[in-house]
Amino acid sequence: MLKIFLNGVTGKMGSCISSLIDNDDGLELVNQDRLKNADVVIDYSHPDSTASILQECIRLHKPMIIGTTGIKKDLAIQIIESSKTIPIMQAANTSKGIMNLKESILQFISNNANHVECHIKEIHHKEKIDSPSGTAIELKEFIRNNDKNNIVKSINITSIREDDVFGIHEVTFNFENNSVEFKHEALSREAFAMGAINAAKFMSISKPDIYKFSDIFN
Repeated sequence: MLKIFLNGVTGKMGSCISSLIDNDDGLELVNQDRLKNADVVIDYSHPDSTASILQECIRLHKPMIIGTTGIKKDLAIQIIESSKTIPIMQAANTSKGIMNLKESILQFISNNANHVECHIKEIHHKEKIDSPSGTAIELKEFIRNNDKNNIVKSINITSIREDDVFGIHEVTFNFENNSVEFKHEALSREAFAMGAINAAKFMSISKPDIYKFSDIFN
């Protein structure tokens, strides 16, 4: 049985992950005062709380999945350094659909020779604190890092907050006379929660290093 410690259990994502764990006989949610008994830690909290639990994971040698977004440079450096001691997956988005979105974008920019301008639009619920979303920032970096032919002249991000939206990401490439659009919409939080649990299974048997969500499928 895989024992999971969930940092941020009372949040929306934490509650969804907790529910999935409770309904899986192969998983156990470890009490908040029993981190030492866990096999792996999932963190969906606040950057300050992430920094604190990171130190505990290092002390107890626990693998960690970080789904918390809005992480600043100092903590990002700490995470990279800590991955030399424990396995850490930093995943702004644990939906397989976003991975498929990236694959489609990669195919487009690899096969296109014409210059384009890129616009990323992300829509989330009004209670989401960080703006732009971690996934939008991740998509921007993904496009820049994979634009080997230097076709993308600019990348802009628009953030919108609405009621009852779990997460929409639209990536549009504008040519002079036409445009191409790629889109992913999460219809429930379970898409992310199930991905986080799959990540926990993967990380529980991984060696110290820094991992991406896509590493699960490689």
